[in-house]
Amino acid sequence: MVPSDRIDPVILGHILGHHRELHSRLLTLKAAYAEPVAAGPHRIDAVAKLLAELREHLREHFEQEETGGFLEESIARMPRLSGAASDVIADHPRLLAELDSLLESVGHRDTSDAAWSEASRGFSVFADHLLAHERNENAVVQAGYNEDLGFGD
Repeated sequence: MVPSDRIDPVILGHILGHHRELHSRLLTLKAAYAEPVAAGPHRIDAVAKLLAELREHLREHFEQEETGGFLEESIARMPRLSGAASDVIADHPRLLAELDSLLESVGHRDTSDAAWSEASRGFSVFADHLLAHERNENAVVQAGYNEDLGFGD
């Protein structure tokens, strides 16, 4: 049996898996935005598809967080974390709205270099916000399980 102050290896594996998947999606999008839009609408369609897939992935992930899961367990273990967990959950609508804005911007199908540069900058800002959210989430879970998950924070 795992001591109560140590994270269950199954939980750790689940968290690490979710984060690897998220980081993989962000890297794929970063690479897609780095390619010139000169290829035309096909480039924009590919990015729009990746953004839509990321949005669905995040929606499911956020829904899981909001209906229980590791944040709730962290609060159960350490009730003082409820404020920090609430802050993490409060980020969800804003992050999804940012992603919706990115989807809208590529939906205009503007293939000018200026529009593509703007879209790329918008994605970078979103990615920074999402990674900050993940760091905050990790901090709550780590505190709740009294375990360093090794995410380099």
